[in-house]
Amino acid sequence: MRKFIIIFSAVLFSIQVFSQELVEKSKDFQKQFDEVSQGISVEKDTTYWLNEGDFSIQFNQVSFSNWAAGGINSYATVIGLNYSFNYTKAKSSWDNKLVLSYGMQSLDGEIRKTDDKIDYASKYGHKLSDKTYFGVLFSVKSQFTNGYNYPDIDNYVSRFAAPMYIGIGPGIDYKPSKFFSLFLAPATAQWVIVSDVALAEAYGNEPDQKVRAQFGTAVKMQFIKEIAKNIKLDTKLELFSDYLNKPQNIIVNWDMAIDMKVNKLISAKLTTGLIYDDNIIINDADGNPLGPRIQLKEMFGAGLSVKL
Repeated sequence: MRKFIIIFSAVLFSIQVFSQELVEKSKDFQKQFDEVSQGISVEKDTTYWLNEGDFSIQFNQVSFSNWAAGGINSYATVIGLNYSFNYTKAKSSWDNKLVLSYGMQSLDGEIRKTDDKIDYASKYGHKLSDKTYFGVLFSVKSQFTNGYNYPDIDNYVSRFAAPMYIGIGPGIDYKPSKFFSLFLAPATAQWVIVSDVALAEAYGNEPDQKVRAQFGTAVKMQFIKEIAKNIKLDTKLELFSDYLNKPQNIIVNWDMAIDMKVNKLISAKLTTGLIYDDNIIINDADGNPLGPRIQLKEMFGAGLSVKL
């Protein structure tokens, strides 16, 4: 619970910083507007940044009292930050996206983690034509705290930087519209970091191997658009083929989020995640290895959402 409070405080601090930045920008805009209306000349705006995103807190709660059919009291909370800060000037572009989320659930007093995500991507591009850029993509993925195969809370199966995935590679970025992009990088280097060697083999590394190098082709497709009034779809598909180890076995990461705004503060969100990695071995409830499997995650919740 202490780690949860620390994470929550860090996110709130980030929101405060971003909010202050927006307030200052709005003051500058108002000042320029007043000067123009009074006939005072102003310098051309040289701000090439576009910052946007949202901070959300989702809730789910069930309570029973003398309920004949039975049930377990529970509540769940998921805190999320989805923030983009993009730079565009002349033929250069630099797109950054940070996604953080952390969720906890209490089942009759027992605390369990339901979501834990650190996902940062940075992409620099140089314009070649109206729809095509030459670019370099850098990405980092990990999590904040230990993960467990509940109800076993004595043996963790993941933790911060175990695993952590880091990738970088040059490629061609195709942007036919504002809401869709396709990035192809045929010479991408990736590293699978497992800082705790006790977990090395679970994520495809050799025993006692903290870092495993990969080299291959990476593909990233992203679609972000309001598909109906107050309903936004944000989906990202990442594919990777490792030339050094079974290139025919494609590593798949597919995330999707559907945001449904009720008003300025209330929203509902559906998120799904799909992972397939031939290097990751899935175990059954008794800890016996089953081999690689498709991993699926789905969450739905409603709560507060603040646009940044």
